[in-house]
Amino acid sequence: MKTAIITGASSGLGTEFVRLLTAAFPEIESLWLIARRRERLETLAAQYGDGLDVRVLPLDLCDESAFKVLSFELESQRPDVQLLVNNAGCGYLGNLGEMDTATQTRMTKLNVTALTAVTNSVLPYISRGGRIINVSSIASFCPNARMTVYSSTKAYVSSFTRGLSEELRRRGVYVTAVCPGPMETEFLDTGGIAGNSKMFDTLPYCTPEKVVAGAYAAALAGRTFYTPKLFYKFYRVLAKIIPHSLKLKLAKT
Repeated sequence: MKTAIITGASSGLGTEFVRLLTAAFPEIESLWLIARRRERLETLAAQYGDGLDVRVLPLDLCDESAFKVLSFELESQRPDVQLLVNNAGCGYLGNLGEMDTATQTRMTKLNVTALTAVTNSVLPYISRGGRIINVSSIASFCPNARMTVYSSTKAYVSSFTRGLSEELRRRGVYVTAVCPGPMETEFLDTGGIAGNSKMFDTLPYCTPEKVVAGAYAAALAGRTFYTPKLFYKFYRVLAKIIPHSLKLKLAKT
């Protein structure tokens, strides 16, 4: 079965990736949904799973045992994976040394370790023409004070995408990093960002539906990076040419 696997599927961008899936990839026959909250995944399956063989995998990707479960499912089902969306991620506002260690390391576990482990597990089942979408961020363009760990993890995601794209070129598998700005999702509340950052209050917000539609279009076109909104495209270019000392002041959250 031609399969799509979406992590972090239970909210925010994840929900939009599920909702818009079949319009972008009509050939998909099976959908695997991965997130911690089983009830939300089952609701998604009921809403958008018509005509699809939907497999709900309620896994906490910060727990290494989740990768064993995923590997077992992959080995037993041997799906023909046409699309992998690495959307699971988290970000918290706060200075290093002033936030508990578990919160800081949760970002590295989910944004870096889980993304790497899921991709490594799924890759043997991705056939020629398959796509991988990694959700990065505009934070990957420049370190952000008060979100130092988060921006560092997203820099990894973007670098990982660029390197993996080159590795998989001969296999005919395309890898795309999507780098959106802030969006009205529960990410802002969960991360303690809403109402606590002047920068986030002044930045133009992206629309989850448009971000996902653009990400799917970019993946189908074989693009390695997709940055929504002209403002953030300009910021990405600017981040490459201005000195780090100035970038850090401008990007302070």
